[in-house]
Amino acid sequence: MKIAMFTDAYFPRINGVAVSVRSYAESLTKLGHDVMVVCLEYSEEQQRSSFFDEKSSDKMSPFEVVRIPSTRTNFSKEDRMVRIDKCNRIKKVLDKFHPDVVHINSEWTIGYFGAWYAHHRNVPFVFTFHTMWEDYLANYVPFLPKFSLRKIGRSVVKYYLKRADVIIAPTKRIASVVREYGIEKDVDILPTGIPDDKVKYSVPRSFQISSRLYKKFPHLKGKRLLLFVGRIVKEKNLPFLFDVLETVRLSMPKTALLFVGGGPFLEELEELSEKRGLSGSVAFTGYMKSEDLMYFYRLSHVFVFPSKTETQGLVTVEAMLAGLPVVAIGEMGTVDVMQGDNGGFMVPDDVSMFASKVVSLLRDQNLRKRKSREAVEWGGKWRISSLTPRLVDCYEKAVRIGGGTVPGPEIDLFDEELRNEIEEGADRRLFADADGSELE
Repeated sequence: MKIAMFTDAYFPRINGVAVSVRSYAESLTKLGHDVMVVCLEYSEEQQRSSFFDEKSSDKMSPFEVVRIPSTRTNFSKEDRMVRIDKCNRIKKVLDKFHPDVVHINSEWTIGYFGAWYAHHRNVPFVFTFHTMWEDYLANYVPFLPKFSLRKIGRSVVKYYLKRADVIIAPTKRIASVVREYGIEKDVDILPTGIPDDKVKYSVPRSFQISSRLYKKFPHLKGKRLLLFVGRIVKEKNLPFLFDVLETVRLSMPKTALLFVGGGPFLEELEELSEKRGLSGSVAFTGYMKSEDLMYFYRLSHVFVFPSKTETQGLVTVEAMLAGLPVVAIGEMGTVDVMQGDNGGFMVPDDVSMFASKVVSLLRDQNLRKRKSREAVEWGGKWRISSLTPRLVDCYEKAVRIGGGTVPGPEIDLFDEELRNEIEEGADRRLFADADGSELE
């Protein structure tokens, strides 16, 4: 099967969508499918960044990666937007590839053109509802009223939900939101899988990473490590962990907190750590290579996850596969991943209760060993090798249903005259319907 995957977020941009797309694209390729990822071209500075290693480059990819020229956005330093005048390139490349199915993984410009290509070429269209934009937009456009942002977020997502032949949700919670949006279609629940090579472990490499870590942060030596892995962004509720650390240290002073990851909130979080007098007990590594994360999981004692807006929270699964017990706030995607106290403890948004479970795991070695074994077993449900065949089933279902679900007159988005019209009114029309009306 030939599969075209569209995404506005892809490496060197690191987030859950980028990881999901690459993981499934690699796994599909191993099963013999022909995959093309259509994504944005990033700036030279982003491509030179330390976290965009050679292994992550397009040249090393086992599937084809097509990048469309893009421009910066005003609301995010990390994200970019496709140049509308380059959309004709999408048509040419995809016509040559001739996909059997289009899989859209994001809702913005690349995703939009993917939907239009699917309609124009009558190709079956699968949409994965990765992100709750009605909750996230406030972090990117804080100057607009929240009720307006929620309406915009819903409208953008509903555009795809209405038109997709098959809808995929990574969790039951996201699937229920589809119904809340008034969409009566069936939803296939398919979480993002964890690549099998994520659990690979090398003793020499472990020694290298631990040596570098303690050389850079000597104040971590001899302490029990609480670990957070992920993007350092406001929506992750990360200052909550400072409250937890202070509470834990009241009874277990030799405890430290390690943040592995980078993001736009990193500098502010470092400053907050200093203001609260926690510099001697907190460390920030910045971005790390994906294949090295396993060693940080293995070095730590408890994985702490405070996010309340997570669609899935795949890092909790990665931690479990490494045998690291998890303590997490039981909201959004965490509920679907942990489903209770599997592999650790799922607690309310309460510092005292969160800290209490962390202390229990640090003090009681038998409890920690039991939860560690439980974590490995539970995390195994998310191995991508067992999930990819279910994704193929979704593609085959979309093919049976058929494409061309976008209502309205036959309009060639890639026609030169229409492109000129779009460029002239891009801000107004970018997410307009076929008849030019606002999105619902």
